[in-house]
Amino acid sequence: MFVNTTLNLSKTGTVALLLALVACNGKGNETGDTDTIDTSDADTDTDTDADTDADTDTDTNDTDWTTPTVLSTLPFDAAIAVHLDLTPSATFSEAMDLTTLTPSTFMVTTGDPPIQVDGTVLYADDLTAVFTPTVALASGTTFEATVTTGAESANGVGLAHDYLWTFTTAATPTVLFTSPLDLAPDVPLNLNVTATFSEPMDFGTIDGATFTVVTGNPAVPVPGTVIYASNIATFWPAGHLAANTAYLATVTTGAESANGVALAEAYDWTFTTGTALAAGLPVNLGTAGTFAVLAKSGISTVPASVVTRDIGVSPAAATYITGFSLAADLSNVFALSPQVTGHVFAADYAVPTPSNMTTAIGDMELAFTDAAGRAPDFTEHGAGAIGGMTLAPGVYKWGTGVLVASDVTLNGSATDVWIFQIAQDLTLSSGAAMHLTGGALPMNVFWQVAGLVDFGTTAHGEGNVLTQTSATLHTGASINGRLLAQTAVSLDQSVVVEPAP
Repeated sequence: MFVNTTLNLSKTGTVALLLALVACNGKGNETGDTDTIDTSDADTDTDTDADTDADTDTDTNDTDWTTPTVLSTLPFDAAIAVHLDLTPSATFSEAMDLTTLTPSTFMVTTGDPPIQVDGTVLYADDLTAVFTPTVALASGTTFEATVTTGAESANGVGLAHDYLWTFTTAATPTVLFTSPLDLAPDVPLNLNVTATFSEPMDFGTIDGATFTVVTGNPAVPVPGTVIYASNIATFWPAGHLAANTAYLATVTTGAESANGVALAEAYDWTFTTGTALAAGLPVNLGTAGTFAVLAKSGISTVPASVVTRDIGVSPAAATYITGFSLAADLSNVFALSPQVTGHVFAADYAVPTPSNMTTAIGDMELAFTDAAGRAPDFTEHGAGAIGGMTLAPGVYKWGTGVLVASDVTLNGSATDVWIFQIAQDLTLSSGAAMHLTGGALPMNVFWQVAGLVDFGTTAHGEGNVLTQTSATLHTGASINGRLLAQTAVSLDQSVVVEPAP
């Protein structure tokens, strides 16, 4: 029989052809007999099944079944002194299903037995979930944060195990010590009032509104200046306190720690003045006191000047230190100069110099404020012309400039202090000099100048110059002390010797 096989071939047509040949095997070749085998249905079914299987396999291979993990947290595990404004968060390795991130799968607890903190969970598309407490977390408290296995990736895969971490919030600051002490009698009339805290404080919250001194009933505020440094807030009365008078000092709950935690309650103490004056207190220069010359915008010299001890600029870069023939140290932390017996620092040198310079400039500015806030013992002395005078220790204040046209002498002991508050310029005429007698030391002399400082040719000064603008030493001028300027310092074959501590 002759077999006329009509084939409708698809992708699997070859298989259908073989099946047809097998069906005809052994029937011979008989003329006239014709069988037709239509394989179209078989081919179509085979194609569909094959495509379906292929599609199913492809979908399975494309699905990401990776188990998500927690890559990082804020705060990090075992963190201490955590700011109360910081909200706990967890960052995942995979995109997560936001519907599985809730307060029941991302929780914060405290105590034993644990008490769950009320809050909400927000998931952002940056792989991070954030827990926001309904009320601020308690200060000085240890918390445990947990992301459970109920948190799932976008493909429905949960964490392999719960992820836990702990952190402790910042402590509530307290006032540890005061000066004068509570109920202190016979307090000197020129004494400052201080409060020492248990924690570093946010200096922006320590001011005349949060640290006050009052007297009388009804209370009358005492005008003054408040400064903060090294955990100590200091109130300098603008004038001497009244004799035999009771005062009330208060630090309010507006005072906050550097971690944003306020005092739990206002802190009050009282003291009563006597009739005497105390010896003057020197101005605290902080780290600015390690420099012979310190400026914010630049230091220049006409060679050859001689500077004993360090010089530095900030925020200006080293290029603003000119005329010194600087040679950078291999560490690039400082430079050297043949005109400087010490090191040269600038804001663009290697760490830790930038941070150290920022601190020194801050200390310089704080010292300026401190010196300006002292209550004066003498006002408008000599109408600002003090050449030829001998000055006793104390605080001198002028609303004008001060001119030293001829030699001036400061006479006192090694512990006596002179503070000169000058509202305008300090000018030392050419050839004029300052002299210290009786054991007086340049480290205890402070020139607080709101204007510029100008030393004429071969003039000589003594003490620490704190100027809000610039300081210029003309040809051959010198100073036993420091030049601490909030703008620039210019030297011309000058000598600057930092005083011994």
